[in-house]
Amino acid sequence: MLRKGFAFAALGLVLLAGPALAATTQEEPKHLEWSFDGPFGKFDKQQVQRGYKVYREVCSACHSMNLMYFRNLGQTGGPFYDPKYQNPNDNPIVKSLAHDIQVKDIDPDTGDVISRPATPADKFAPPFPNEPAARASNGGALPPDLSVMSKAREGGSDYVYSLLTGFSNTPRGVTVPPGKYYNAYFPGGAIGMPPPLTDGKVTFDDGTASTIKQEAKDVAVFLAWASDPKAEERKAFGFGAMIYLLIFSGLLYASYRRIWRNVAH
Repeated sequence: MLRKGFAFAALGLVLLAGPALAATTQEEPKHLEWSFDGPFGKFDKQQVQRGYKVYREVCSACHSMNLMYFRNLGQTGGPFYDPKYQNPNDNPIVKSLAHDIQVKDIDPDTGDVISRPATPADKFAPPFPNEPAARASNGGALPPDLSVMSKAREGGSDYVYSLLTGFSNTPRGVTVPPGKYYNAYFPGGAIGMPPPLTDGKVTFDDGTASTIKQEAKDVAVFLAWASDPKAEERKAFGFGAMIYLLIFSGLLYASYRRIWRNVAH
């Protein structure tokens, strides 16, 4: 009789915990095919350019990228790389993109804080001067820095894409706290960020249709590149190293056969 009592009590706890468990369920990110996957994968430069535009016009209002400099955009493998400008600080597109952004600086004559147009040598400008200001503008939540977001989150680009396209109405039986939004791909299901993307939110220079899915995919690719801007160079070096080792191994084996061919083993 005592065992039955424990069984019914346990069942009651499970039933009562049902809504809470549902609220913390996290779906697995959708799996997409990415051009940069695999040992020979490369970034689609136009897609990275579109992703930068999504970040600059949408994401940068709340999220910083403290590890990125404007010159990174023009370095080898970058979205605006031009072989004519080996020094990315001389790249006119990078100069123009930086010049559109105001950054804080110190007047060398007066010591006062001033604003000036950014240069390729500057970091991406943060949206808030400090953490308390960031939290105050976002209902107490701190928007994470996106510099290495694709590396920091399990699922990488799949997670970023799924999160950005995963906002939906709250399912029955799930409670979302005030000021939060339901997203099945966010741990806990309740996220402080409102849906950031809408159809037509960004106008792409190459004429690509600006849908939510396209914007999400493009910015996910940009963040993947930003998390590992030397990926293509590293892959090329690795491939060259493998070719070298194969040739070296062949020569070594041929030398071994030649030197020891008349020696009894």
